[in-house]
Amino acid sequence: MTVIVLTNCPAGLRGFLTRWLLEISAGVFVGNPSARIRDALWEEVQQYAGQGRALLAHTTNNEQGFTFRTHDHAWHPTDHEGITLIHRPDPNAPTAEPVPRNGPPSGWSRASKRRRFGRG
Repeated sequence: MTVIVLTNCPAGLRGFLTRWLLEISAGVFVGNPSARIRDALWEEVQQYAGQGRALLAHTTNNEQGFTFRTHDHAWHPTDHEGITLIHRPDPNAPTAEPVPRNGPPSGWSRASKRRRFGRG
């Protein structure tokens, strides 16, 4: 089984994919092509996606039973001990250089938290 999800891609690319896969919802294509055809379709998707994003998921012989690839996504697949997980970047992550503070840090100190809430 192969699933391709397109977001904000040209209509011509969607038309091209309907030659090989069934479009079950807007931008969601499913089918069971051979591995060679699947890889050729993915190359076409990457080439003609333009400003859009694409996701390919297909069955394979691994622990999860499937694998996936992404094109121009903020979320990236990462391998964690043989299992593929999605890494979503934290939008609230601190910048590379910390901003210097003027005065004491805001919030409760560790000592005051222990006094108020106990050691647990």
